[in-house]
Amino acid sequence: MNKIKNENKILIMLALFSISIGLWGNFRQLWLQDNNYLPTQISNIISIGTFVSVIGIIIVSKFIHLSKLKSFIGIAIILKFINSVVLYFLNGTGYCFFINISIVIDIIMEYIVITSIYPLITTIIKNNTIYSKRKLTEYLFRDVGILIGGIFIGKTIFNTYINYNLCLMISNIFLLLSIGVIYSIKTISCEEKTNEKFSILKYIVKNKMLKIYLIYSFMAATALSTGLGLKMLTLTNYYNFSDSLATNYFLVFGLISDILGIIILKWLTPKNDYITITIKFGIRFLFYTIAFLSSNMIITLVAITWSILIGPAYENVCDGPYINSIENKYQLQFTNIRYIVRFLGEAVGVFFCGLMFELGLKYMFGLSAIFMIFQLALAYWLIYIRNN
Repeated sequence: MNKIKNENKILIMLALFSISIGLWGNFRQLWLQDNNYLPTQISNIISIGTFVSVIGIIIVSKFIHLSKLKSFIGIAIILKFINSVVLYFLNGTGYCFFINISIVIDIIMEYIVITSIYPLITTIIKNNTIYSKRKLTEYLFRDVGILIGGIFIGKTIFNTYINYNLCLMISNIFLLLSIGVIYSIKTISCEEKTNEKFSILKYIVKNKMLKIYLIYSFMAATALSTGLGLKMLTLTNYYNFSDSLATNYFLVFGLISDILGIIILKWLTPKNDYITITIKFGIRFLFYTIAFLSSNMIITLVAITWSILIGPAYENVCDGPYINSIENKYQLQFTNIRYIVRFLGEAVGVFFCGLMFELGLKYMFGLSAIFMIFQLALAYWLIYIRNN
């Protein structure tokens, strides 16, 4: 392990952590449903957890320096591990208050770790390619976690029935491994120090491109979560997929999307960024609009599938240029602001998803399409500003 470069160790840690959250996150909604939560209650608790995560990220931004970031990530994973053990024993107890708190803590720790990975990498290396590698690692190994869940769920092994709760404990094994890797990383020295009088908000306000990018990030997260915030419940409740079939669906198309993302990054990125944005978001908008107008279940499933397939692609164009325009010494603060905005968008989107879920499937995608109109306009505007 000592011969592995620090940036690769970080990616290995992210891979293990992503397997854990892929395995547990895939079944978290169904775990809550098994504990007698309604879809609207599930969307509300996920929305609240996402919103509270924003507060946690603000605290990180304020008090955690780059030199302490590695240790902080390790502590956050340990807390997530302990909290998962608590959740395991809360299953089936009916103690909704404690379950709510534990789910919120679970989401907070997950988002804080994911938020902190790229700033940690930028202390070693920073470019658009490493940004995409970091994203692809997260996407790919989340799908590996889903694969593990698909293999074990519903099976009886050594006279033990594998249910959602046991999958939670299996995910904890990967959390332990990720803790071991993060603490094997040598201390990363950060030569640059941020001016104590520096304000990231003033820095952003003075930069037109960054202001628009953050608004775009909010709209993108809101649009995506409005349509797919309860995707596991969507397949099991509206399409009558079994948990195993839904898991395999997300696994197969998730893995294809990971491979597609790698191929696109290497060979299929158009030189014209307007075309790139249209491929990634314009086609999704058309599918969502047709799904709403037609109320056709097959078209809606195609829309969901396209969203999954194109998810990891073109991150180097959609986000990379704006994130990497920030100086290293401000990277942690800006990344935290960016994730705060994104998670606020997710919280709003999941909340709307829960409301639309009760009205009907087409309304989830109709409202998402409306948000996407603003998202697309902002994305094109950003490219114009960047090119000029």
